[in-house]
Amino acid sequence: MLMDTIAAISTPLGEGGIAVIRVSGLDAVPSVERIFRSKTKLSNAETHTVHYGYIVEPASAERIEEVLVTLMKAPRSFTMENVVEISCHGGIVSVKKVLDLLLQQPGVRLAEPGEFTKRAFLNGRIDLTQAEAVIDLIRAKSDRAFKVALKQVEGNLSKQIKQLRYVLVELMAHVEVNIDYPEHDVEEMTNALIKGKCEQVGAEIDRLLITAEQGKILREGIETAIVGRPNVGKSSLLNELAQENRAIVTDIPGTTRDVIEEFVNVGGVPLKLLDTAGIRETTDIVEQIGVERSKTALAEADLILLVLNRSEELQLDEIAMMKQLADRQTIVILNKIDLPQRLDVDIVRGYFPKERIVELSLIENKGIEQLEKAISNIFFEGKLESSDLTYVSNIRHISLLKQAKRSLTDALEANEQYVPIDMIQIDIRAAWEYLGEIIGDSVGESLIDQIFTQFCLGK
Repeated sequence: MLMDTIAAISTPLGEGGIAVIRVSGLDAVPSVERIFRSKTKLSNAETHTVHYGYIVEPASAERIEEVLVTLMKAPRSFTMENVVEISCHGGIVSVKKVLDLLLQQPGVRLAEPGEFTKRAFLNGRIDLTQAEAVIDLIRAKSDRAFKVALKQVEGNLSKQIKQLRYVLVELMAHVEVNIDYPEHDVEEMTNALIKGKCEQVGAEIDRLLITAEQGKILREGIETAIVGRPNVGKSSLLNELAQENRAIVTDIPGTTRDVIEEFVNVGGVPLKLLDTAGIRETTDIVEQIGVERSKTALAEADLILLVLNRSEELQLDEIAMMKQLADRQTIVILNKIDLPQRLDVDIVRGYFPKERIVELSLIENKGIEQLEKAISNIFFEGKLESSDLTYVSNIRHISLLKQAKRSLTDALEANEQYVPIDMIQIDIRAAWEYLGEIIGDSVGESLIDQIFTQFCLGK
């Protein structure tokens, strides 16, 4: 499989200015050369050069497409193999014709999802954390999520994990010396070293795990439900945050009958907004279904934006909802501050602290910055990531870090109880191996396949 030459479309399908077809493998250059006509032969060309020409049908010499071909010779390519990229006109028919011609060449097959990145990993250009970060880079929903992923692609997390493994390797080597040469009587010193090094690595793992929740938020977004009575401004809020008219806004209560989803970027934090049907008693069967779906979204949300109309008195069902949400991650939005106030804010303050209460006027576009600050205070303690902080966001990484920490804790407990050091060595090695699984130094083939199947074709 690794010796095959693979090809795939690397740009989204559909109409566009340019489409790119990527080819990688031992036969990448001769395979493209058979169907490419230019002043310069690819096999004689310098690496990292671009060549203008035509894709032709080899048998008839019929011109199929006008293209630019980029040549990258091994090992100076993403896969560390010979890579050729064909840039043709973006269009379903033109791209398909070029790809079909390529796949007709001997030894060329269609790439599997993520196979280009998988080859970069298997050929040692990147480790597993960097490979997984490529997915996050593609799926990033905000600038901050993109920056976090980019740091991992650049190897920030890998460097830290490798440093922790190095500390544990040194410790294991010291323990081996103690086991092999007991006559030197250094066990007491070894016990002190085990305590110091395990605590050092454990503290670094704790520091990485502290970032996990914030990293997960930046990676996946915050599931956010917008709830409230009908006609309080929920859909207007969604439209304002999304910067487009995603939801119908009228003066007629009950316009929203279903849950509307939209990803938005609020102050650099990705929110998966769920605009729900107004929660109220109704005899309308369709609206009843919408209300039930709203209640389900409310139960599953990480963040709740409870919208109240400040120009109306509080209703009993709104007070009941505040009681229900007082212990949840909730921000109360007092909307329509451009109108005369009739709502008793002191009642709201009885359930929520003032930093969780935001006053808005969507008509006058006031209060959005205050909402952004409130969200940041809840999930980032008022601070978003610094430029040099490495965030752990991948669930697999988080799980392995926790297992490594557990093994180090076991080693420390055994050390305090003066368990023989060769037994303590087992837990230290387990921690070292768990950390190795993060970067791919000790990971099974089935897991590697599972990770790379999450990629799209051509990546």
